[in-house]
Amino acid sequence: MSRELRIVFMGTPDFAVGVLKEIIEAGKNVVAVITAPDRPAGRGRKLMASAVKEYAQSKNLHVMQPTNLKDESFIDELKSLDANLQVVVAFRMLPKVVWQIPEYGTFNLHASLLPQYRGAAPINWAIINGEAKTGVTTFFIDEKIDTGDIIANKEVSIDKDENAETLHDKLKQKGSELVLETLELIENDQAKPKSQINSDTLKDAPKLTPENTRIDWTLNGKEIENFIRGLSPYPVAWSILKNNDEELKMKIYAGTFEESEHDLTVGKVHATKKELKIACSGGFIEVKELQLPGKRKMDVISLLNGFSFSEDSELL
Repeated sequence: MSRELRIVFMGTPDFAVGVLKEIIEAGKNVVAVITAPDRPAGRGRKLMASAVKEYAQSKNLHVMQPTNLKDESFIDELKSLDANLQVVVAFRMLPKVVWQIPEYGTFNLHASLLPQYRGAAPINWAIINGEAKTGVTTFFIDEKIDTGDIIANKEVSIDKDENAETLHDKLKQKGSELVLETLELIENDQAKPKSQINSDTLKDAPKLTPENTRIDWTLNGKEIENFIRGLSPYPVAWSILKNNDEELKMKIYAGTFEESEHDLTVGKVHATKKELKIACSGGFIEVKELQLPGKRKMDVISLLNGFSFSEDSELL
């Protein structure tokens, strides 16, 4: 006999919208959606609703936007919904007082094959580290981050020219399918959660920062290419361009490794009218798309039409 689910969905960005959409279109009973408060955005700093809030309102779903997840009034309202399951996709860490409320638990969708790539940026780090595959996992939330019992997972291959955007879209679709399958398992009391097995070979997926998104030109060229792909189109790999007496922050959205022997210093710029190459270990990174301060993102030929690199230009 199947259980009747009353679901509270928690999520904020576009990645979560696809999952919520699948849940709604499958006819599941979502009694409320919890998302981040509206935030100032753009030049006018106008308050902007999250992608999840916009979708939820379009479907006339009850939306809650707590600033404090431990606030008593929020907890009381959450309990009053009488939900028996909570689904979390790309939200923030939940306190125990929240995730332990529903009878059937609270499960999270994570964009990796747990226990690999626990943390805030699993999609990016899988590409950066040159993985051939990744995936999505559903697991019941516990006190720690991404460590709870695994319900189900699905693998996704990573193509050699994949970037963070294309892999995000593949995982969003696969994640939506997995969440629906997980809901069916819980609905029919067939979920068989398994503990995560830790090992010394686990890789983490820490939050991306200005410090860990800077290109290290001493790395092998293939590692640099993966680094650029894994951070494109956001937050974007970057480097400091030293050109004449100027130092400019250069963002590199796309670049490919070209293996060859050379005796140039790593980071040395080689520019012609049609191409821009940066010396690295084992060859060159041929830059395809980039952005300089005060300019739009553009392909290299467009930049070279109006920008001159000095003979001693280098990326630091």
